[in-house]
Amino acid sequence: MSIHSSDIDRLEQRVTSALHGSWRFLLIEGIILVVLGAAAVILPPIATLAVEIILGWLFLLNGLVGLVMTFLMRHAPGFWWSLFSAVLAIALGVALIAWPAGGVLSLTLLLIVFFIMEGVATIMYALDHKRELSGRWGFMLASGIIDLVLAAIIYAGLPGTAAWAIGLLAGINMLFGGAALIGLALHARDSAA
Repeated sequence: MSIHSSDIDRLEQRVTSALHGSWRFLLIEGIILVVLGAAAVILPPIATLAVEIILGWLFLLNGLVGLVMTFLMRHAPGFWWSLFSAVLAIALGVALIAWPAGGVLSLTLLLIVFFIMEGVATIMYALDHKRELSGRWGFMLASGIIDLVLAAIIYAGLPGTAAWAIGLLAGINMLFGGAALIGLALHARDSAA
């Protein structure tokens, strides 16, 4: 069975149409992530316990927003990866809120695992978008790669980086993830069929 150019064009139009109908949701999620990321970058000087609790709420809110947006856009490519990412953020947030005195080193190790899993999920999400021919998937791919680089930076600097890196790197993660979603949303808005 061969694929014709007209089949590819129809598929691209369907994907573009699905994304165009949901571009506002992507934009809202991206803006929220950028705001939460900026807040996380500003907060690292605060005591370790406060950072743990605040990050727990940031990840929980990020996960809840991501979960809602994922279900609102359930027909867009990458649904399962987006769902995995949202559930992962919720689980991390709950863990940080429930056990804030667990120690900064434990949080740092947990954050490393989160960034690795989030990076892989985001890369797979980007590849799903590439396969479905939607534009600007490169921003999402870059976001996933940044997550993996952040995990490596934290790990390489242990234990010294644990004191300052937690809030800063989580904020950078959210800023890049939010910027990637904003880029995807703007492309979807501009490519109306």
